[in-house]
Amino acid sequence: MDEARLAWVLSGLSQYELTKAEEVFLKAASEDFDRNQVLTEKQEERIEALYKLKSKLKPNKYPSAPNESPKIAKPRRPSWKRVF
Repeated sequence: MDEARLAWVLSGLSQYELTKAEEVFLKAASEDFDRNQVLTEKQEERIEALYKLKSKLKPNKYPSAPNESPKIAKPRRPSWKRVF
């Protein structure tokens, strides 16, 4: 796995809520890659499997602008039906 692929997978996983064990593993794998410029086969397989599993789920962390105001719903127009 090259550096660009690892960065892409890690950024994709950041949208999902990870367990503590998953976070620890990803941090350790990232540090190993920084140190050795390569991951073991097991680390690559586990990261890819984790990414495939999480990508099937709905993301629960959305990046948002810090000054973004909540959207306000427009009032609905009344229907003007004639009553006879």
